[in-house]
Amino acid sequence: MRHYYTAEAIRAAEAPLLASLPDGVLMRRAAFGLATAVAGELRRRTHGLAGRRVCAVVGSGDNGGDALWAATLLRRRGVAADAILLSPERTHSTGLTAFRKAGGRIVEKISGTTDLVLDGVVGISGSGPLRANAAAIFENLTIPVVAVDIPSGIDVHTGAISGAAVRAALTVTFGGLKPVHALADCGRVELVDIGLDLPATDVLGFEAADVSARWPVPGPKDDKYSQGVTGILAGSSTYPGAAILCTGAAVAATSGMVRYAGTAAAEVVSHWPEVIATPSPATAGRVQAWVVGPGLGTDEAGVDALSFALDTDLPVLVDADGLTIVAAHSDLVRRRTAPTVLTPHAGEYARLAGRPPGDDRVGAARSLADALGATVLLKGNVTVIAEPGGPVYLSPAGQSWAATAGSGDVLSGVLGALLAAGLAPGEAAAAADFVHARAAGLSAADPGPAAAPTSASSIRAHIRAAIASLESAPTP
Repeated sequence: MRHYYTAEAIRAAEAPLLASLPDGVLMRRAAFGLATAVAGELRRRTHGLAGRRVCAVVGSGDNGGDALWAATLLRRRGVAADAILLSPERTHSTGLTAFRKAGGRIVEKISGTTDLVLDGVVGISGSGPLRANAAAIFENLTIPVVAVDIPSGIDVHTGAISGAAVRAALTVTFGGLKPVHALADCGRVELVDIGLDLPATDVLGFEAADVSARWPVPGPKDDKYSQGVTGILAGSSTYPGAAILCTGAAVAATSGMVRYAGTAAAEVVSHWPEVIATPSPATAGRVQAWVVGPGLGTDEAGVDALSFALDTDLPVLVDADGLTIVAAHSDLVRRRTAPTVLTPHAGEYARLAGRPPGDDRVGAARSLADALGATVLLKGNVTVIAEPGGPVYLSPAGQSWAATAGSGDVLSGVLGALLAAGLAPGEAAAAADFVHARAAGLSAADPGPAAAPTSASSIRAHIRAAIASLESAPTP
């Protein structure tokens, strides 16, 4: 499980160590980890350290001190090291002295022979875009950048970029991950342990092992009913494809049973003969969770279908047209005591909340979850999942292949199957989104390693492979 900490939590955890350790020890711990990571990156890119050159772009705070000490350690290992001082009069004095003593050079611009640039401009206490002098250095830079703690110019809590910012190939962070490491493009992220005793956090992220541990696996006494029966209220004569995609995804995600109720019953069964189909939810039989909305329509029949599901005491996932209905009839969700999961994209969120999510997507998801008493899965390249009054899960896709028509219908079917199997709403949403993203990546790479455009149908077809890969494949 990944844990993401605020800057305030990191600073509070640093305070007792700074008080108890000799001056500079904590910084040199961080610098040693940073130098080790930079050396590894140099070896990965250039197959050695001999003859290599790094340039540290140094700001006025401790972040600049980390960069100077790391460059000093690299210099002692035979790497040529330069430094650009953005605020010479406020540069970390001890780090600068050590850097000069080790033979480091102070320069005005990055040399054309530089192999890596260290971004030591600002750390987790900084805010706003790069100032003009720093922006000029990184603008149009083609040399790979290793960011110290966070890429400068990106908001540490929201991942928002409001102006000039560093684009990093690698970010080396200290003590604990911060939300920016999931919410923004930080390149590869390496975490250096500097001995912080961090408290529990309510901003989390699933890794493959977490998803694997929670994914329903039938036991020797299970049957098709005990594993969870997923009910699907989706599709219409206008949009039968939504019903096919959503129902097919639920079939792929579960070993139990899927029941479909709606006007696309014939089309659904022609694609998935294992589905039990009926034209009406009233005759669908026993289910353990409902998925409502994809391609459903927003007419009276759609409202009736959503009301039927929300009037039960079962978990209900609401997506697509169902969200449009909820935006006009929010009391349907507010009055529920059973779990409800809403899965809006940014436009649907704006209809539900009366405003767009804005830069603070974590705050936006939390606000809507608390207002409606429902788990909110705010879709995006980094999906944000908020439980009312509970934790937030950050789920970076690692790529954007899922940004294709019908992909959300597939996600709804997978998530509905997990709700029917009894997973808690937040964990079900995080696990479903993880597998959905992995299936999108696998489908784009099929049949070869070169990624190519994919489709919702192909993503659905790779769900089983995505689940099977949880034990071995890297996190997206």
